[in-house]
Amino acid sequence: MKRLLTFIALSACAISSAQNIDDVLRYSSENLQGTARFQGMGGAFGALGGDLSALGANPAGSAVFNNSLFTFTGTYFDRKAEANYRGSITNDNSNSLDINQVGGALVFKSQDPDSKWKKITGAFNYDMVQNFDDRVYATGLSNEGIDNYFLNFANGILAEDLKTLDNETLNDAYLDIGATDGLGYPAQQAFLGFQGGIIDPTNPDDPNETTYVSNADYNEVSQQFRQTVSGQNSKFTVNAATQYGDYLQFGASLNFHNVLFDRLNSYQEEYFDSNSDVRRTTFENLLQTEGSGFSLGIGAIGKLNEFIRLGASYQSPTWYRLTDNLAQRISSNYDQRGPLVDGSPFLGTTIFDYQIKTPGKLTGSIAAVFAQNGLLSFDYSYQDFSTAELRPTSDAVFASENAFISESLGAVSSFRVGGEYRIKRISLRAGYRYEQSPYEDGNIIGDLNGISGGLGFNFGGSRLDFAVNRLEQDVLRYLAETGINTPALVNKINMTYSLGYTLNF
Repeated sequence: MKRLLTFIALSACAISSAQNIDDVLRYSSENLQGTARFQGMGGAFGALGGDLSALGANPAGSAVFNNSLFTFTGTYFDRKAEANYRGSITNDNSNSLDINQVGGALVFKSQDPDSKWKKITGAFNYDMVQNFDDRVYATGLSNEGIDNYFLNFANGILAEDLKTLDNETLNDAYLDIGATDGLGYPAQQAFLGFQGGIIDPTNPDDPNETTYVSNADYNEVSQQFRQTVSGQNSKFTVNAATQYGDYLQFGASLNFHNVLFDRLNSYQEEYFDSNSDVRRTTFENLLQTEGSGFSLGIGAIGKLNEFIRLGASYQSPTWYRLTDNLAQRISSNYDQRGPLVDGSPFLGTTIFDYQIKTPGKLTGSIAAVFAQNGLLSFDYSYQDFSTAELRPTSDAVFASENAFISESLGAVSSFRVGGEYRIKRISLRAGYRYEQSPYEDGNIIGDLNGISGGLGFNFGGSRLDFAVNRLEQDVLRYLAETGINTPALVNKINMTYSLGYTLNF
């Protein structure tokens, strides 16, 4: 009789291996969200201002407002992911609808005609800087099975450590292993492989055995990998800016981030060899993260003349405090390990707190304004991802991962170009965005390219804006942390359709 073994486990020590370069990149990157006008022009607002989402590019931008206003924006997100795994091509789509921007500004003009300080502006803005919702599905035939994952973790660990004690549950044993010095996450993965029947000690009767063999016999396995991600990184900005004379604006912002992130990786494989003790395996990992972050920005905009404007800004690193929850589950048809353990839903509890420091960003901008007819704008940004850190840096695992981050990531240059042409009350907009891969090896994550367009309708006391934005990027997605060395090449195309309304006071 076939038996299904299902095991669910959580551990503070297990998660210590879960914080890595992927987490740093996830919270260091900001997607092109914001108001519909901001999106329609590719986000190139560093020397322009006059838009609430432009505060992220240059905090001096609120001093450009001529009047108080309120803006909100809703966006429909449509994502497509095409995965090529060992020649097998699959597609998956996901979509959602959300309010991604809400904000306002109050403009206080000087009543003294002789004062050099022309006005002071206070602004607040909520922006969804990253929508994590995503799905990837990959399938194919491979000669590398999940048994390699468990073997890589198990070899060197005593066989006795992977067994349960009398009257000890699988969950308790897993937690004990994670809390034991010298064992931790690697031993927990080996424990899953052993208790799931995927691997066995080379000599099962020797408690001191440290080498292992696979119970799976195959030349080729059928593999399926599905990743489902949800959540967002939102930012609430409090801003103040001022205009000095007719040609200078200065501003500063405080940014408060809120993070919610859920990721379920589900891996399944089947073996064709009827002599294999293991014919079917399912391995699932659920990661849930929540937390907050803080950053600040300063900037200035100067008019060289009536046509040309220059902008410069600095966005500090964002300091995140995050909490992770990890759940794992494995099942197979293996029937030699012991009595049935019922399948259960994933369990969760707070298990690990940590910090991330993202890299700061410098932005230089230039814009040409053609009176009431339109404008052209260009932003260049520089961000050194090799300076990002997992903290506390005194943690040996984090210190090792930070060294890997420093070696693997590099400086990123990005630029945004945008334009607007006005025909009476109608504005036509277009933009382009390019961002280098953060990896020194650009094959892991490719360069990002985006194009956008939009329309604006000015009703005098209010404005309605619409934008379409398309982003495309190639990434490599590995099916397992180790053992399965061939990744799926995933081409991601993200489309957004945004509608915003601005009310002037």
